[in-house]
Amino acid sequence: MTRRGNWAAGIACCFLLVLAAVTFGGQIRFATGQDVAPVFEGWEQNPDGTYSMVFGYLNRNYEEEVDIPIGPNNAIEPSGDRGQPTHFYPRRQRFVFKVVVPKDWDKQQRLVWTLTSRGKTNQAKAWLQPEWELNDEVIAENNGGGVIAPGNEAPSIRGSSAQTVTLPNAVTLTVTATDDGLPKRTLRPGASNSVSDPNLLSNQDAARRESGVQIKWIVYRGPGKVQFSPATSGAAVYGQPVTLTSKASFSAPGTYVLRAVANDGQLSSTYDVTVTVK
Repeated sequence: MTRRGNWAAGIACCFLLVLAAVTFGGQIRFATGQDVAPVFEGWEQNPDGTYSMVFGYLNRNYEEEVDIPIGPNNAIEPSGDRGQPTHFYPRRQRFVFKVVVPKDWDKQQRLVWTLTSRGKTNQAKAWLQPEWELNDEVIAENNGGGVIAPGNEAPSIRGSSAQTVTLPNAVTLTVTATDDGLPKRTLRPGASNSVSDPNLLSNQDAARRESGVQIKWIVYRGPGKVQFSPATSGAAVYGQPVTLTSKASFSAPGTYVLRAVANDGQLSSTYDVTVTVK
């Protein structure tokens, strides 16, 4: 190959690398092709004296969703299947699920979540280290909700029961979330305070902080792709229940766990529904 040919090939190679990843803050962002790492978020003590080990994960891809079925590549020991996800959304996902352990759990015993993907094995080891105890204040701040509103509790959520469907049919799912009205709406500097009903905001009140409850559907477990229509409840609703009715269609047969997440801007609750697709 001529020197000019080598130069052209090098430029093409660099261009392909730029398409695959962009640099930001001295680090490389990969759209696809990266592994998933489990994360131990901390632990909570339950009213009955048992403990909940709380986990999240880091999908190192900025765009690609990764599936890791339950088995040797996705296991929690002891027991293997402890309700962990098999479908992993991009980037950092916090406080995804809890594993309850007995009240007499040895404070030095580890609960280990192992994930293997893209040829890499990562582990998160959970134990009852005092500094890792969680509360709502820590959860709200880590989720970007700031200082938690005094008395704020996560929304309550209820919804459809388990369903069975035959391809290519879709299922209709309905969930309703009810909140305590916290955190309250506040005005940013310069925003109008002329609206007496906080549920009726005009365009000039767009500076109001967005608060209220939103619901979204995600895939928690499943062998194929799922299309939700709609996937979210839209704008946050303040001071009244929120209902989201969606149709879910599936790309492949199997057993799916679909999760509705209700978020009030600081705390969230989840509702899972199992759908068997034939």
